[in-house]
Formats: sequence, structure tokens, C-alpha cells
Amino acid sequence: MRTKYAIRKLVEKALDIKKLTPEIENEINLELTQLGYISDVDYEALELLMAEMDAGRIQLVPNLGY
Repeated sequence: MRTKYAIRKLVEKALDIKKLTPEIENEINLELTQLGYISDVDYEALELLMAEMDAGRIQLVPNLGY
């Protein structure tokens, strides 16, 4: 993805569809791995995503293992 605040954009996508899909999760992990650090904006976005998941407003979609 490699855009400014790519993780925030991925979190926004998850919030819009109210689901954390394996694809979104993998893209977030890839960005973290490639960057090697996390910006304050992306960190805050991940905190929001975790809070929304903890509150049950975002569904974690399991990997179907195909």
C-alpha cells in the first residue's frame, strides 16, 4: 500500500465495513513489518480499532483456511 498513514486508511476501511478481515489484518501487519515503526497517527488508529473491537462494534472475521 505504501501511502502516508496507510495503517490509518486500513483501519478506516475496517471501521467502515465494521469488520476486521484477514486481508485487512495482513495488510496492516505487512505495513508494520515493512516500515519497522509506527507513526503517532497510525498508532492512534490502531488503538481506536482495538477499542471498537473490545466494545463489540467491530467483528473479527476468521480466516477460512482455504
